[in-house]
Amino acid sequence: MKALCWHGKGDIRCDSVPDPKIENDRDAIIKMSACAICGSDLHLMDGYIPFMEKGDILGHEFMGEVVEVGRGNKKLKVGDRVVVPFTICCGECSQCLKGNWSVCERTNRNAENATKAFGYPTAGLFGYSHLTGAYAGGQAEYVRVPYADVSPIIIPNGISDEQALFLGDIFPTGWMAAANCEIEPTDIVAIWGCGPVGQFCIKSALMQGAARVIAIDNVPERLALAAAAGAKTINFDEIEGTIPDRIKDMTAGHGADKCIDAVGAESHATASFDAIVDKVKAATLLGTDRPHVLRTAIMACRPGGIVSVPGVYGGFLDKIPFGAAMNKGLTIRTGQTHVNRYSLDLLRRIEEGEIDPSFVITHRADLERGPELYETFRDKKDNCIKVVLTA
Repeated sequence: MKALCWHGKGDIRCDSVPDPKIENDRDAIIKMSACAICGSDLHLMDGYIPFMEKGDILGHEFMGEVVEVGRGNKKLKVGDRVVVPFTICCGECSQCLKGNWSVCERTNRNAENATKAFGYPTAGLFGYSHLTGAYAGGQAEYVRVPYADVSPIIIPNGISDEQALFLGDIFPTGWMAAANCEIEPTDIVAIWGCGPVGQFCIKSALMQGAARVIAIDNVPERLALAAAAGAKTINFDEIEGTIPDRIKDMTAGHGADKCIDAVGAESHATASFDAIVDKVKAATLLGTDRPHVLRTAIMACRPGGIVSVPGVYGGFLDKIPFGAAMNKGLTIRTGQTHVNRYSLDLLRRIEEGEIDPSFVITHRADLERGPELYETFRDKKDNCIKVVLTA
């Protein structure tokens, strides 16, 4: 079968690889009908996440038709259309029973590596590094789904693939980022990053009742999409002074009650001193993550506020203004998304017409064009916001 595979930093190829097989009675095999390139895939492409190996199959945002089911799987049947969450969950450990699906205690096959990096293992993830289980991803014609009697979301007739696909990652990621803010009706929410996750943060914050959303980026088409959703926007290339000061100017001195970092490890801020230092350290292998946005969000957040971090970080961060966070009494909430905590509610909202997640798609192609479109997405060429691939 065809699959998009990692061959080193900046080297993504469409390879021919063996078809997956049932390995456990709870497994299912999915014939992929749609998959997407996610911003966190770019962290793998750019070498910011450790423990990748040549030939790893990428992709954690996918859906398709069930073509084979293990004997012990009573949830699915051949012919079901399913979206597969990017987190792999057993459904039985103490974390799964609490609804903390992304920190399942059993599904990471490389728990030792994760424990060394994080102190404890977290859930296995599709198409990510060997730090999170080395499970083959969904940017492939067929995918083996372990523990397929737990996480897959059965999609009813009448919902298209493009409407349903993002239930596996970026829609619930944006929703959880907003939910972590505990939004109140008077809240002003500032969101850094207007890529796909940022767009769903904007939609989710407004749907959850924010009085006002301010979106920050420097890509015109992404800012335009944010404005169309109802956000006020800041192009950080076009302002004088700091972003926190600009937010205060826009809110009569009030500032942001809640802040969301939807950028993560690869912040592309331009001329600020700390951003330049981050880029130099990354280029010389003295550092990995570039946390300029996180620093700014902490400084911009009002006392007693919440900083929510759906943006992915993989290593150690420095120059974080933790004193500001402590003295202002900020709450910082992070984490990979507990997809199944939100999936059925979000599916209902799609069915009822409250939101059509396909609004974010700008590019459609087949798998063979995947390597080219990885570069288009990374470099923000051709007004690219979200890429969907089919087999």
